Amino acid sequence: MTLFRIISGAEEVIMAFYLVSAVPKHGRLEELGERLARAEFMALRPFGPTLSASLTQARIRRDGVAVWEEEDYCQPPLAEERAAVLDDYFHDLRVEPVMQGEGWSKIGDLPRLFAGE
Repeated sequence: MTLFRIISGAEEVIMAFYLVSAVPKHGRLEELGERLARAEFMALRPFGPTLSASLTQARIRRDGVAVWEEEDYCQPPLAEERAAVLDDYFHDLRVEPVMQGEGWSKIGDLPRLFAGE
């Protein structure tokens, strides 16, 4: 796994990037899209702004699996995001470590999960 160290003042944060794939739960994507449009997750700390941006830009594969790149600071990966948001809308969530931007490069040609975003 590729980890990045970010040093800000006396604080050091280890950040990893993942290509996330997850199966949307039946009938739940419309609500997720509406909540993203209302920026409801932005106040979640520390991950709300990043998760919101990533999900807004998420893509959908032909097999119906949603994919996006996510940065994360915790172990196991996306533990806080799953507890607060992701497990309500997706199942079979998987992560693949990537370099920053590599995940988006792999999926950039796929259609957006949320049309018009």
